Amino acid sequence: MATYAAKGMVATSHPLAAEAGLSVLKKGGNAIDAAIATAACLTVVEPTSNGIGGDAFALLWSKGQLYGLNASGNAPQQLSLQALKKRGYQEIPVYGWIPVTVPGAPAAWAELSARFGKLPLTDVLAPAIEYAEQGFPISPTVGGSWEISFERYSRDLKDEEFKHWFRMFAPKGRAPKIGELWSAPEQARTLQSIAETKAHSFYRGDIADRIDEFSKRYGGFLRKADLEAYKPIWVKPISVNYRGYEVWEIPPNGHGLVALMALNILNGYDFESKEVAESYHLQIEAIKLAFADGKKYIADPAQMSVHIEDLLSNGYAIERRKLIGNKALHPEPGHPPKGGTVYLAAADGEGNMVSFIQSNYMGFGSGLVVPGTGIALHNRGNNFSLDPKHVNCLQPGKRPYHTIIPGFLTKGNTPVGPFGVMGAFMQPQGHVQVIMNSIDYHLNPQATLDAPRWQWINGKTVEIEHSFPEHIAHELIRKGHDIRYSMDTPSFGRGQIIWRTTDGILVGGTEPRADGHIAPW
Repeated sequence: MATYAAKGMVATSHPLAAEAGLSVLKKGGNAIDAAIATAACLTVVEPTSNGIGGDAFALLWSKGQLYGLNASGNAPQQLSLQALKKRGYQEIPVYGWIPVTVPGAPAAWAELSARFGKLPLTDVLAPAIEYAEQGFPISPTVGGSWEISFERYSRDLKDEEFKHWFRMFAPKGRAPKIGELWSAPEQARTLQSIAETKAHSFYRGDIADRIDEFSKRYGGFLRKADLEAYKPIWVKPISVNYRGYEVWEIPPNGHGLVALMALNILNGYDFESKEVAESYHLQIEAIKLAFADGKKYIADPAQMSVHIEDLLSNGYAIERRKLIGNKALHPEPGHPPKGGTVYLAAADGEGNMVSFIQSNYMGFGSGLVVPGTGIALHNRGNNFSLDPKHVNCLQPGKRPYHTIIPGFLTKGNTPVGPFGVMGAFMQPQGHVQVIMNSIDYHLNPQATLDAPRWQWINGKTVEIEHSFPEHIAHELIRKGHDIRYSMDTPSFGRGQIIWRTTDGILVGGTEPRADGHIAPW
């Protein structure tokens, strides 16, 4: 059932984090303060998906305007194609120092707090610091993911630089068990330092020195100078009109553009007249075409070879739509005219609404933990290409193709609210399904998130959840799709939604595939 509230609401994948955000609202904070509190708390209570050493993006509505913040990090200035080829790399590895880019999450918290927050950052981060210091019981989804990560890291991470991860996250020689009390005092001290210095210590002070020293010791490329030069970017959100609603995403280097391109293609169909299987077929084909373009064209915006407005033009959507027939296709990019993530939603009684997402990527990230800090560093640089002809090719100071994307919905310059579905390359697909469930099929937020999901993998292969109707799966098979049931529930994403009704009432939905929770007020 959907959850209703009037004064405020926080929705995310962990109950303690959602309630932390609500507690800040009740202390006089606004939705921005609540979002930061929730995000910081998630680094503590759900380290399997995000951390202080990761990236973040935000869309927020305040005083009649939508703002976008890109807090993804750059590649270190010493990291280059030549440097990697000299070391014998043919592709970016998943673990270790090579895929580590500058973490952006702490800067995002400080930037959002300084521009839009009401409370001091020390008050906002207090719940996260308390849980890190005093401990909390491990929740079911987090415990399961932790065990999977521990088994994988035990098998794959044998080098000395990874010992700090095991000391931090497996001090008893195993992953903590579900319901077991867990604390992280080193992380508590780091969060306290970030709060007191407004993240200055992370990018220019003692924490930056520790990161620099750790990187140098094990042949990493990240330096204090890279941290000192970092600053999150305020960006103009991009959108398409979908049946009278504006669907908003962060522009590249994130791939929210993929969701918008797919919706633009789908705009040309009347789904009320379509059979259910036909509707799924069209959605799958649209996302395949959008991803084909996204993987070819999306990169650091300064490096992109095409204009975003051309990819989102109605003319280009018409051309791509013409490729969709009655049978599954192998997607190819078009030629436009030249011209382990957490998500949270927060709203308050003043009209502020926040869509916020942060991630370490692939669970805990790089497998590196900075000694004495509790900071697990992300591996977002793994998305770079080493093909010098590719638009997303690695360059010093460049931001990689990024998978984490917050979403926002408006209608007639009035906010409807934040939404998001975390989960790597599932995210644009989840956004499309959330929007269609809400707008085309008129489902409330909770029913929207409860609905069975599909996920295009590659070629004609589509994975579906075990709850997906069997007769529709057979219809899709007849249309040429390679349909496979999957028991990997986390791979289908974990979403949150908060809509504001025309009467000003907040209506929320939270993810049944996680330890999801809505904290209403």
